[in-house]
Formats: sequence, C-alpha cells, structure tokens
Amino acid sequence: MRTDTSSGALPARAPLALVPGEPVLDVVIPVFNEEKDLGPCVRRLHEHLSRTFPYPFRITVADNASTDRTPEVARGLAAALDGVRSTRLEAKGRGRALRRVWSGSDAPVLAYMDVDLSTDLNALLPLVAPLISGHSDLAIGTRLARSSRVVRGAKREFISRAYNLLLRSSLSARFSDAQCGFKAIRREVAERLLPLVEDTGWFFDTELLVLAERAGLRIHEVPVDWVDDPDSTVHIVRTAAEDLKGVWRVGRALAVGALPLDRLARPFGDDPRDRAALPGVEGGLARQLLGFCAVGTLSTVLYLVLYSAFRAGTGPQFANGAALLLSAFANTAANRRLTFGVRGRDRAVRHQAQGLVVFAIGLALTSGSLAALGAATAEPAHSTELAVLITANLAATVLRFLLFRAWIFPERRDTPVNVKDDNR
Repeated sequence: MRTDTSSGALPARAPLALVPGEPVLDVVIPVFNEEKDLGPCVRRLHEHLSRTFPYPFRITVADNASTDRTPEVARGLAAALDGVRSTRLEAKGRGRALRRVWSGSDAPVLAYMDVDLSTDLNALLPLVAPLISGHSDLAIGTRLARSSRVVRGAKREFISRAYNLLLRSSLSARFSDAQCGFKAIRREVAERLLPLVEDTGWFFDTELLVLAERAGLRIHEVPVDWVDDPDSTVHIVRTAAEDLKGVWRVGRALAVGALPLDRLARPFGDDPRDRAALPGVEGGLARQLLGFCAVGTLSTVLYLVLYSAFRAGTGPQFANGAALLLSAFANTAANRRLTFGVRGRDRAVRHQAQGLVVFAIGLALTSGSLAALGAATAEPAHSTELAVLITANLAATVLRFLLFRAWIFPERRDTPVNVKDDNR
C-alpha cells in the first residue's frame, strides 16, 4: 500500500477560515458516457446551489475516458455557467476521478454526487454544514436510516443491506451506507487520507470510510431521500466481486498494521477498538477474528467463482453443494494454519472431518435459502441467486467461527492454573 509522506497527526477540528470570493465547496460529478444526463444534472445542481448555498461554490465534471459527446457537453457547461469547470481523465474509475480532482482542489470542503441526482439536493447543505463548522471530518448520505425515504427495487435493496452487513461483520464498520453516491470530506483530511486509499473504482468509497473510521475520524451521516435510477449501468456481480477483493485487501492491511493511521488521528479522536488491550477481552480473540474474517472473505470469493463455474453446466443445488464442499476444505486448512496457529499434520484429518460437520450446517442454510428462492420465483436471475447465497453464508459464518474456536480449535492452556495457598 502507498503511504502518506506527511508527518504529524491532524490538528484539532476547527471552523473553516473562509476567504471571500474563493469557493468553499467543490462538488465533483464523475461521468462516463453521460452525454444525455450531464447537462440537465449540472444545470439543476448549479441552480440549486446558487439559490440555497450561502457560500461560493464550484462544480467539477470529471470525465472518465468517455467515448461519446460527454467531453464536449462538459466543456460547453463550463463555458456557459459560472463556477463550473471540467477535467478529462484517460482512464475509467470513479475513485480515480475523485482522487484526481480532490487532490488538486483548493476548496476546503470536497464533495461528490452521481450524475443521475438520485439524492434529493435538499440534503446537500446538511451534508457539508458539519464540515464547515468543524464538527466532523467526513459526511455521507445514508439510504438505510429509518427516516430515509428510498424508492428502488427489492433486489438492489437486498444487495445494499447484505453488503453493509458484510462490512460490519468483516471490517467492524459502523457507518450505515458505504455506497451511497453522496459524500463530502474536509480538504486537510483528504490530503492525508487519499494517499492511503488504493482502489480506483467503486470500492474507493468503502476503503476511504473504513480507514477514516479506524483512524478515529468523525463521520457524519445524513438521511436522504433517494429514487433509484432504473437505467443504471452498474454491473452488480462484477462490482460485488471487486468489493470482496477490496474487503480482503483492507482487512489484511489492518490486521498486520500496514497502514500509518496514527497520521490521521485527531486529538481525542482515537478509536477504543484499536487500543492495545480492552478490559475483559481475551488478547487472542481480536487477532483470531481478523484472521477468520480475512480467510472467510477469500473463501467466499472462491466459493462464488466455483458456484458460477458449476452453475454453467448443472442445477443450483448441485453447484452450491460442490462449490461449498471444495471451499470448505480450503477454509478449514487456512483457518487451521493462519487463524488458530496450528502447525504440522497432527490431527489434520480430524480437523477436516470436524470441518465437514460445519460444512453440513452451511450447506443446510444455503440450500434452504435456494429452495426458498426457487419457491418464490420460478426462474431467479443469477445475480439474485448470488445475493441470496452471500446472505446465507454470512449467517453461517458467525456459527462457523464459534464452532471453530470452541470445538475444532479450542485454546490450549499450557500453564497450570494457580492454586490458592491456604497455608498462609
């Protein structure tokens, strides 16, 4: 991973020192082949900011190597509207566009939103106000708060909630909505945080938020009204696979301490989960959880790849069973060596046999989920099958860790228990 070259921790948060005439907010709109929607989006956003935002602003269109008339439309908007500019990148990737524009911006508050303007713009001022006042370091819109009003299909709703559940279970994330295209960050935070973020695509948001949270930075959440774009070109399965790779990479880096998060810490902003010891928590538990989550993430990727390969030539139940069986052997072997530190071949066969019992539980959960899906829908989409299987595997994962820790790889106590001396 890249590391930040700056030294020293971030100073205490303070209200922004506003400079008259200079933009306070720079809103980035990453686009790829959006010649139809770009003009109405930018004009509507520009009108809204001119009418409601009390400070100077800028709108930056970041073109990700579009092959249609998007660059021409962007240049026309920049020429016609005050405070609008455009920039061109010769490679795709939302994260790449945000990194480029945010790194070169002089505005103290940096934000971005999707070109479809799915989010109600009335949430923009509440999003950036805590950053201007000095209350928070980052701000995100959330579609999963109780007060949010969301219009979107059941499949996208299920996938969104399953993804955020995965982040909570694997990376201990506490923010509620990682992928809502409506976020803001203070510039001095971005200067320290962006060099640590590797992803250049859709996982960029998640990686940014996880590292910020682990460093103890304050993330403000704003409930939003959201209407899903039915013409969205996001490839769900491919994006999910890339996100799982990102979860594995970030989890591994956090587990081995490869990230200099101390350079992001605010005074009194440390995260108590990252302290050396917590009262009442066993020292080895945190390490085992991190190892188990890392192995589990990689095993899930292997399982989905195998399932997709088997599914091409057979039914869902057989594909599920075969993929789960093969990934179960790999999962048990990896957890034996990496998570619980068992060396050598002693009891290896027994451990694999016990792992098969755990495999049977996972098979029952996933097969039952597929059966329920088949009863509800005659011909479910492949992406829906994968989403259901991911959720079922998450449920089985919790039980798997408990069985691994308490039954298959119980902790050995090599030191004798202290006996109270009654002859005092």
